[in-house]
Amino acid sequence: MKKLISLLLVTTLVLAGCGGNNNNNDTSNSSNNTTTNTTTDSNTTTTAPAGNSGGGAEENLVLNIAIFEGGYGRDFWDEVVGLFEAETGYTVNMQISPNIGDIIRPEIVAGNPPDFLNLNDNDQTGIVAALIKDRGLLDLTDVFNGPQFDTDAALKNKIIDGFLDSYKCSPYGDGKIFLAPGNVSPMGLIYNKNLFAEKGWSVPVTWDDFFDLGDKAKAEGMSLFTYQGIYPGYIESVLFPALASHLGNDYSQIEDFTPGIWSDSRSLAVLENFAKIYSGGYLMPGTVALNHTDSQAAQMMNEALFIPNGTWMEGEMADADRAAGYQFGLTPPPVMKSGDTRYVFSGVEQFSIPAACANPEGAKLFLRFLYTDKAVEAYARLNGGAVMATTNALDLVEPYLTPDTFGMYGAYTEPGAAGMIQGFAAPPEGTRVIYSDEIFEPLSDVMSGRMTAAEWAKNIDDAYQAMADGH
Repeated sequence: MKKLISLLLVTTLVLAGCGGNNNNNDTSNSSNNTTTNTTTDSNTTTTAPAGNSGGGAEENLVLNIAIFEGGYGRDFWDEVVGLFEAETGYTVNMQISPNIGDIIRPEIVAGNPPDFLNLNDNDQTGIVAALIKDRGLLDLTDVFNGPQFDTDAALKNKIIDGFLDSYKCSPYGDGKIFLAPGNVSPMGLIYNKNLFAEKGWSVPVTWDDFFDLGDKAKAEGMSLFTYQGIYPGYIESVLFPALASHLGNDYSQIEDFTPGIWSDSRSLAVLENFAKIYSGGYLMPGTVALNHTDSQAAQMMNEALFIPNGTWMEGEMADADRAAGYQFGLTPPPVMKSGDTRYVFSGVEQFSIPAACANPEGAKLFLRFLYTDKAVEAYARLNGGAVMATTNALDLVEPYLTPDTFGMYGAYTEPGAAGMIQGFAAPPEGTRVIYSDEIFEPLSDVMSGRMTAAEWAKNIDDAYQAMADGH
């Protein structure tokens, strides 16, 4: 375990201006419920307890938080809210739902946002992306330069190196932190380790290996690949690492919206491999019409060898039927040639504080509390071993990991592998282009033969050019 901890921290690569994320297409908890714990009127002002407030002598001790309820469920948030209330005297009003972005949108539009958000910048509602674009998030630099909740040591010293400098946390590239990292997990190609062992197959390293394995799968009546068809954003865990591997240092141009980078011969070669998944007959039939759980269920029945996803898939699909002996495995996406760096896309959830919130100091205090050992331990215990982005998190996680999830963290230690934190720079001011749509939405056309790789690349480059032109 100590070796894994060391390798994870050492191999995590921060490309020039990059970041990463757990995919918020996850809607496994389909209920649209919200929960509010209210025992104090939101306008009440009371004397703050001594010690951890970080504010003045008196402050509002009511905190309104909005939480995305994804595949991990809500148990952690229920517990951490209780711990925080007991520790500080605050009353926390919590809204939690798989559709939290839609629920809080009217509040934000009305100028009354929650004090604290657990919602990612690639969420389908676009709430956080819009706040970044409009500079509507609170600067958190002082929080991380300041003390931890329970010690005088700087909070930034407890965060895995590189995360706070990434576009995922510092979206304007000016060294100021506007989003805080939550849990980190490897993402890549999920496969059935037991099936591979039974067939004597090795996980592919290069794209040539990948398609050769696809031919073997065809002979066995299986497809090589499927993905969450109506949620194409899941492809990020394969697309971006493949581009980073082939582009090297020039990958930063993907993240800072440099026009022409997608039509570069190296980028185009990667996109052509995605197009080949369809044209070569390697895509599971019907994929483009499936949601995330249906495609994942099909992969678990050995209808396809690989699906892009992260460690949360085991918990999300806990009740799904599966092939006898199914065992979760995770491997980095293919590279162009043997010896190229095999990047493991590292999903990172994000916390943020709207600049217009009513209680920024309380929200900062709550954020600091989330990085305490008791909160990090609870996060792992109640979320199936999920790992917060702190330097000591993996030490606390092992007792709560299933063997399969523990094994998936081993993707970081595969030969030639390195962690990758990916994110985009803040779009130029005045941008109306939704760049994520231009990257991901055409995938169904590519995977149906209606669009070529070159057309896909040109569409994205046109969007980048429009952004550069202020559109």
